[in-house]
Amino acid sequence: MFAQNHVLGSRILLRSALESVAILIYLNQMTKCVLDGTLDFYTFSDKTSQLLLGSRNKTTKHDSISIVTVLTQSDKRYKGILDVYEDLCESAHPNFEGVCFGYARVDFDQHETNFSNNWAEMWSDRHLPLVKLIATVFEHEYKEVWPQQFEKLETWLEEHDAELEATKEANSAR
Repeated sequence: MFAQNHVLGSRILLRSALESVAILIYLNQMTKCVLDGTLDFYTFSDKTSQLLLGSRNKTTKHDSISIVTVLTQSDKRYKGILDVYEDLCESAHPNFEGVCFGYARVDFDQHETNFSNNWAEMWSDRHLPLVKLIATVFEHEYKEVWPQQFEKLETWLEEHDAELEATKEANSAR
């Protein structure tokens, strides 16, 4: 899309990609908390269900976790990720930036608005570095962090199998 000068569409897709990366980061953070003993396994299980099966429109029995919550937590690991997201949101929504800058040039002194497509002019120089940044974070979290955390979680589950089995009934009502 970007190569065909559909900059706004490509920014919306980047925002979606960043949301997906943030979910992976958040899941990796929660997994680490289980391993560290700072998050109860059943809470982890509930949050994982919400994260992966949750909906805002009640199509599932799980309420979704707000993407802002996920991004706020992700920002603790990758400082600035929330700022990048908010910047992408400004483009995606028809608010001040989108209406007054993306689709128009406003001359406040003359009280004139001239409509034009300004997205490439506004974002072309920053687009590819942003794509690279998001892809790099995803690659690190998916290829390095997640496999290590998952292997450790499997070991943790084996080590805590008896305890989890014994507390399964008490926690099934959650």
